[in-house]
Amino acid sequence: MDVLIPEAEIRRRVDAIAAEVNRDFAGRPFTVIGILTGSLVFLADLIRLIEHPHQIGLIQASSYRGGTTSGTLVVNDGLLPDIKGRHVLLLDDILDTGQTLSRLVEHLLHKGAVSVKTCVLLRKIGRQTIPCEPDYTGFSIPNKFVIGYGLDFADDYRHLPFIGVLPDDPK
Repeated sequence: MDVLIPEAEIRRRVDAIAAEVNRDFAGRPFTVIGILTGSLVFLADLIRLIEHPHQIGLIQASSYRGGTTSGTLVVNDGLLPDIKGRHVLLLDDILDTGQTLSRLVEHLLHKGAVSVKTCVLLRKIGRQTIPCEPDYTGFSIPNKFVIGYGLDFADDYRHLPFIGVLPDDPK
């Protein structure tokens, strides 16, 4: 498997994003919401570096069903805390078409969030079909199917400490 982004490089970038979040959210009540399941590793690493009190929530939104192409977006917000009157930092593992992130920003604002800033670990170049500009981006990557650091193929490979390119025969 080809390693696209090594573990040490991910760590450095998460540290830098945390510094930006600490600066931008200082003195404001906010909630960090991770999009299940791909953002869990990123969420865990990032929140330990945030110096200000914050709540944590999870939302499930998926458009991949056991393959490498996107389908219909399904949203489940049953694990969200009350965000009415709060600022939100929405974390996603990867910005691909923009559908998930743009739809969830609207959803969270509708639920009463004062503001929603978005943070993606990866931004896939050349795939966006919906305009969506994240407030924080870890890495821009080529249009390849990637795994590791929370990202999966058929619910496997999330455990890898790096971002790798899915091999042609992912067994």
